[in-house]
Amino acid sequence: MIVYKQIDTEGEIRQILALQASNLPRNLTATEIRTEGFLTVEHTFDLLVKMNAVFPHTIALHNKKVIGYALSMHPQFRLEIDILRSMFLKIRNLVPDTLDYLVMGQICITRTHRGQGVFRGLYEHMKTFISGEFDAIITEVDAKNNRSLNAHRAIGFKELHRYAADGREWSLIILK
Repeated sequence: MIVYKQIDTEGEIRQILALQASNLPRNLTATEIRTEGFLTVEHTFDLLVKMNAVFPHTIALHNKKVIGYALSMHPQFRLEIDILRSMFLKIRNLVPDTLDYLVMGQICITRTHRGQGVFRGLYEHMKTFISGEFDAIITEVDAKNNRSLNAHRAIGFKELHRYAADGREWSLIILK
């Protein structure tokens, strides 16, 4: 049975970092990058702890082990990760000031649990956790990451804008 919840231990954050590391391009083959997707940002333990203190991350557990996560990134962290600064500038120019949003800073599921609804489950639970505080979830996906783009579209994300920054093409997407 898979349990979805918000993070409440440092051990869960360490499990996120281990899962993250195994899905960074430097640890994947070209075939895995193309077929399984990849992560762009490598977070630090300290930053994940700070982000979690402002608005907790969502995790999926199986047998008490983190098998998936969706990071919550409050806009106050807009300057913390260089590669995400352009995303926050685009959001500021495209999204009305009246819309309260939370950025999903990264989502990842272990290979053994992909294709089993964990991606959808993480977002469903994230939406439940943000209900009443935020109107929408915004994120961006590297346009080369077709697996991620298709998964986000399948659960209702809509593209706000496509743009180039940091030598990549990005799809800025929103879920209301």
